[in-house]
Amino acid sequence: MPARIRHIALSVKDIDATADFYEKALGLKRSPKSEGPTAFRVYMSDGEINLALLQYKSEVGSGLTNPNEFVGIHHFGFQCDDLEKQQKQIEKAGGKFFFDLGDPDDDDFERKFRDPNGIIFDINWKGWTMTSGKVKKAKGKLRAAAARKKVSKKISKPKAKAKKK
Repeated sequence: MPARIRHIALSVKDIDATADFYEKALGLKRSPKSEGPTAFRVYMSDGEINLALLQYKSEVGSGLTNPNEFVGIHHFGFQCDDLEKQQKQIEKAGGKFFFDLGDPDDDDFERKFRDPNGIIFDINWKGWTMTSGKVKKAKGKLRAAAARKKVSKKISKPKAKAKKK
C-alpha cells in the first residue's frame, strides 16, 4: 500500500489563538496543549488528517536558525506500513535523513527527511494522534500492516471445514 498523507505541521506565533481559530472556523477537534522534546504543540484533526500547531524551542528538530521568526507550513507527514522499507525507497529517490523525533516504538515517533528541494517531511508507521489510521496499543517491533492483519483475521468469516472422506 502506498504511504498516506496524514499530518501537516504549522509553525505558529500564538498557539492558543491559532487553535481557537481552527476549532471555531472549521470545527476541528483539539488536543490539550503539551510540551514535546522540540516544541510546544496542539494537535487538531478532522478525523483523517492531523494538523499540528507547533512553537519550536530551538533549531533542534526544526532546522530553523530562528524558529520564532518562521510562520507557515513547516513539514508534512506520511503514514507507511514498513518504516525501514519506506526509508530505503525515500533515500533511493534522493531524500536525505534529517531527524528522528523519539524512538521508532514511541507512540508519537516521526522520522524526518528532506526532499531534493530541502522541504522537510516525515514518516511513521503508527499514524498520528486523533486520526482514523492511528494504530492503538502497538508494542515492540509490531508494524501497522501486521496490526491490520490481526484485526482482519478477527473479523473475517471462518472458513468452511473440509469434509472428511
